[in-house]
Amino acid sequence: MRGGAAPGGPSRAPRGFRADVRTLSLLGVLAVLIAVGGITEPDAFLDTGNLQLVLTQASIIGVVTVGMTFVITSGGIDLSVGAIVALASVWATTVATQEYGFTGILFTAVAVGLGCGLVNGVLIAYGGLVPFIATLAMLASARGLALQITDGRTQMVTVDSVLELGVKDSYVLGVPPLVLVFAAVVAIGWLLLNRTTFGRRTLAVGGNAEAARLAGIDIRRHRLLLYLLSGLCCGIAAFLLVVLSGSGQNTNGNLYELDAIAAAIIGGTLLSGGRGTVTGSVLGVLIFTTITNIFALNNLESAVQQIAKGAIIVAAVLVQHRTLRGGGDT
Repeated sequence: MRGGAAPGGPSRAPRGFRADVRTLSLLGVLAVLIAVGGITEPDAFLDTGNLQLVLTQASIIGVVTVGMTFVITSGGIDLSVGAIVALASVWATTVATQEYGFTGILFTAVAVGLGCGLVNGVLIAYGGLVPFIATLAMLASARGLALQITDGRTQMVTVDSVLELGVKDSYVLGVPPLVLVFAAVVAIGWLLLNRTTFGRRTLAVGGNAEAARLAGIDIRRHRLLLYLLSGLCCGIAAFLLVVLSGSGQNTNGNLYELDAIAAAIIGGTLLSGGRGTVTGSVLGVLIFTTITNIFALNNLESAVQQIAKGAIIVAAVLVQHRTLRGGGDT
């Protein structure tokens, strides 16, 4: 029995209550991190410019994480997101592309992201490849192609309308345009997962793919759409990264796959599929971005930062495992 007490067994808390507890716990962790940053480097961390920077950096990986949340919820994985961001950013900043201005750069970034997502989706949904293998192959291929396009050089953006989005004069009531784009992607992602048939099918496929198939869901088509969605998010993130950095590099998106997967997991999305939360993923992104910022302001080594992230991931997975064994929702 779900949502109530099992005969002869302990009662279970309602799913909504458990979700609220997870959200409040993440908010608590974020509040503690903000307090730590305010105590260790009060002038630098609490500066308006620094807070805007944190939100801007969170926006790029956050958009990628929204797509990753859908993929993991369905029981899949995408290791290629960082490489796709790199490829999309360098393809969108070639001299030929920049000749078409703002529209050309945006269209190319999104098109490359969708193209890579299409390849991943076809290989997994219709080719029968395991998601880990298919996206690992895409990771290697996209990184290699990005390096070939740039020849190891940084491609500077010369289109003023793109660069202007990254300056303070373009901020809306003190909010950077990149953050507004991130907020829009989060809102759409939340509605898609929680208020549409597509979201319900994603949860069903992740919970039990065979049962979903018997219920009439086209599993292969749905998985293809999920990887297209992930690719679309990568394309959008690549454009935001181009705006922020003013350039395209083959090293862009380094370890984005780690950060996106980690943020989704600590946010409450199950690695085994069947449960996902966009809200939790966003909080996970903010937690990791805040940690990175605090480490940078305190001049701590990046190696220690990666160790801290790894420890958080392990802790989150252990908590998920304990929750499932204890009768948590799936």
